[in-house]
Amino acid sequence: MDSWSKCPLSLDFCPNLCHTNSMEIKGTDMTATTTANETYNGWANYETWNAALWIGNDEFLYNTARACVTYAEDGESVWSKFQRCMMEGQIGRFLGATGDGVAWNHNAIDAAEMEEMMRDL
Repeated sequence: MDSWSKCPLSLDFCPNLCHTNSMEIKGTDMTATTTANETYNGWANYETWNAALWIGNDEFLYNTARACVTYAEDGESVWSKFQRCMMEGQIGRFLGATGDGVAWNHNAIDAAEMEEMMRDL
């Protein structure tokens, strides 16, 4: 079985994962700011912020991230599973980057921050 067939991108795996039921509104200001310590809206950098923003605000990406948390194999990073799911096969041809053009496997994305964010979904 190849790695693509293990990717849980089917939304019928759990119909109750719609993020709109449990998502909290934390603010309305969606503008980006850089602080003196070089963070971007509290994230490590623009790429990390952008990836997290898309996952948190797009139902398909949100459900895919939740599925990656649920179905990650022992020792597998949920962020690397998400990257693999988004970059390989048919999905990767169409959704290999955020809507703003940041590739899911961009080397500037802070994997530890993304891992923590995804586990908190």
